[in-house]
Amino acid sequence: MTSHHAPAPATGTCPVHLTPELVEDPVGAYAEFRAQERLPQVVLPGLQTPVRLVTRHTDVKAALTEPPLIRDRSKVPGGAGGADPQAELLEAAFAGFPADYAKYVSGHLALFDGEEHARLRVPLTRAFTARRIAALRPFVERVAEDLLSALARKDEADLLGEFAYPLTTVVICELVGIDATDRDRVCAWIHDFAYGDGSRTVDGLVGIVDYVRELIARRRAEPTDDLISALIEQGRNGGEPLTEDELISVVFLLISTGITPPALFLAHAVLALFDRPDQLARLRREPGLLDRAVPELLRHVSLVRIGASMYATEDFEFAGTPLKKGETVTVALLAADHDPREYGEGPERLDIAREFGRGDGHLAFGHGPHYCLGAALGRLVTSVVLDRGLVRRPETALAVDRGEIEFGHWPGDGFHLLRLPVRLCADAPGQSPDA
Repeated sequence: MTSHHAPAPATGTCPVHLTPELVEDPVGAYAEFRAQERLPQVVLPGLQTPVRLVTRHTDVKAALTEPPLIRDRSKVPGGAGGADPQAELLEAAFAGFPADYAKYVSGHLALFDGEEHARLRVPLTRAFTARRIAALRPFVERVAEDLLSALARKDEADLLGEFAYPLTTVVICELVGIDATDRDRVCAWIHDFAYGDGSRTVDGLVGIVDYVRELIARRRAEPTDDLISALIEQGRNGGEPLTEDELISVVFLLISTGITPPALFLAHAVLALFDRPDQLARLRREPGLLDRAVPELLRHVSLVRIGASMYATEDFEFAGTPLKKGETVTVALLAADHDPREYGEGPERLDIAREFGRGDGHLAFGHGPHYCLGAALGRLVTSVVLDRGLVRRPETALAVDRGEIEFGHWPGDGFHLLRLPVRLCADAPGQSPDA
């Protein structure tokens, strides 16, 4: 990966305008930022408001559990004046949405704190059981194999648009409990809303909301073994019931966090292995390394490079930096996951045999109260995709020169793949090479 060095100020008092290239480069500017005594002030790509950026692994973990740093700016005592980078992002994302429908996607669980956050998260945590996730494996394997078999008949296939997005969409539909007879039209609405060309985003939003409202009514009358039914039943069995609006918001939480980010991660993870053919060859020789390769790829890629905005509720010192009440802080998860203090020499290298200590070994799923609810599902899907798409199909390779691969970016974030053209072998062996 090319290293881009930003003119990081020694004092951290003059904001550095980060480009998408800098945000997604784990070596350049982040190394300079980590070396500074105080947290640097930066302006994220496409935004205007400076924030304090946390880049050291230890400090990022601390920031994500620091009580005086909260997600809901309205809860800052006495109010927080000045511009708000989170508001800039939300305005860019939801401009033009009908208010009656936009509320379901703008009231994101990641932006709540404390008791309000726990009240909405606990029912989801109880419904997102290990049994429910483990039971999805045969379904994920079947869908992945069907998609790959169809794409293998093409001279060139887009692993992102034609495989990763459809796979993650169908998995979320299965988890939520979308009836099989409704799945095609609901998946079409999700496509329009979450990753289409933008021309039918509002139509997709309206279609999903209206359908989920009908689905909730059906599940109240006749529960099944799905997430919506589980959330409804919790309210009937002594838990605090979620309102219809909250249940609809839960579905949008799953759509917004369970489709596009995982799909992009899968494509970036495959590209990372193509970029390091020695590691890909080793994985194909030793598929037993999948259990190590998945967390290492999560660390190496760290798809969500920059976390949500947090606001200081009081004047206090954090990471050697005096913070003023209302000041904005955010964490650089990619920087933390490539911190040599945590990972030793050469953390920018992909090593599928890397051994981690306790826990995840990375911060790609966050940390603390806002740790990703779908982490187990993400690990499962990644394992299936690497096994079915690369290990069992050893001829899978890029279909274009590396320099022809297209990238784009979103406000506040780094580069993301737009397409990943590949060639897939027509027939996959029935078992992994060492099975």
